[in-house]
Amino acid sequence: MAPVGKLYCVPTMSQTKTIRSVCALAGLELEIPEYTHFSDNQKPEFLAKFPHGKIPAFEGANGFNLTEGAPIARYLAGLAPNSGLLGSTPEDVAVVDQWVHFVESDIAAHADVISGMLKNFFPYNKGIHTFLAEHQLRSLTTLETHLSTRTFLVGDRITLADITAASVLQRVVAVTADAAVRAKLINTVRFLETIVHQPKLEAIFGPTEYTEKALQYVPPKKEKAPAPPAAPKEKKEKEKPKKAADDDDEDDGNLVPEEPKEKNPLELLPKSTFNLEDWKRAYSNKETRGADGSLEWFYANFDKEGFSVWRLDFKYNEELTQVFMSSNQIGGFFNRLEASRKYLFGSVGVLGQANASIISGVLILRGQESKAAVDCAPDFESYDYTKLDVLGNQQDKAFFEGALAWDLEVDGKKWADGKNFK
Repeated sequence: MAPVGKLYCVPTMSQTKTIRSVCALAGLELEIPEYTHFSDNQKPEFLAKFPHGKIPAFEGANGFNLTEGAPIARYLAGLAPNSGLLGSTPEDVAVVDQWVHFVESDIAAHADVISGMLKNFFPYNKGIHTFLAEHQLRSLTTLETHLSTRTFLVGDRITLADITAASVLQRVVAVTADAAVRAKLINTVRFLETIVHQPKLEAIFGPTEYTEKALQYVPPKKEKAPAPPAAPKEKKEKEKPKKAADDDDEDDGNLVPEEPKEKNPLELLPKSTFNLEDWKRAYSNKETRGADGSLEWFYANFDKEGFSVWRLDFKYNEELTQVFMSSNQIGGFFNRLEASRKYLFGSVGVLGQANASIISGVLILRGQESKAAVDCAPDFESYDYTKLDVLGNQQDKAFFEGALAWDLEVDGKKWADGKNFK
């Protein structure tokens, strides 16, 4: 297939990700030539095609040129009408356009201005920062409410609205939507993870970076005025050691005090004889079941006073559709547990089939309470946690072993796919 045209862009731009994702799902080949921003877009040959010098800029194979991310994405989606990216009815088409406009004007635009002020591209104004952050949160809450009852924004399959929203959200969670905000946006985060982990889109979106604390303004450092030349002295005085206070000017620019890091309560627990890293290695290198399997290693070494085992069940199984999407959701949850990697091991899977599945599995974690190990993930409340007695209860033990061996079956639903956190 010949390329439909060339796209002049910067790969990390959200608009670029949207356009490339449209082509990936629509089966269109897009040429992306080498491009240097602030250089190539100022050349006469570029400005002859795109007078304003903006990117992304699309140069069609048929001689049709177009700028602005949303129109380019919409035009390319229209080249593949059977893809369903623009909706299947006039009403769906209108709603797709509505969500594209909404996320760009009420979420992306706010993030752009906030980011510009934080990077000193234009003067910082705390009042404007606060106003934009509050209005962006209102818009994110609207999105959250809509997604609380559906997987996609419009209909039952991915559209341009979903791709655009995910491209914007991936940037927002790295700048303004910190852990405290994301705790209120469980469905929105789930939605983001669902879209960015689509097999055809993962390479385009890349890893999602979640900020723990919303980025704050740090004024640029002031340049010191040159000191006047010192008057000559008849006798050289012994140089005095410089006091720490003399260095204060070096920190004039950082007026935002760094918050002291709270010690994780799991660090305060008595030392355990069970080494979680040794268990992870045993699980990775041994067969799960068998005389010398990882389960035998676990039972021989487990410290039930220092660690506990928990059953994990997703609360909203009725929302699950495709198995691979549910598996990606597990992967997203595990990614957000990164801060607890040294306290936690997990084996969680999708049981059942498309449109009739559940997410369930087990966690081995430090201490006797689950929350301390999992609340670093903003969507931890989307799951139920049930403590298991794997040493004294045969039913709990069977569930635990099935989850580790990936042959767990619950209510007739068999293990279809799974992921480990280790």
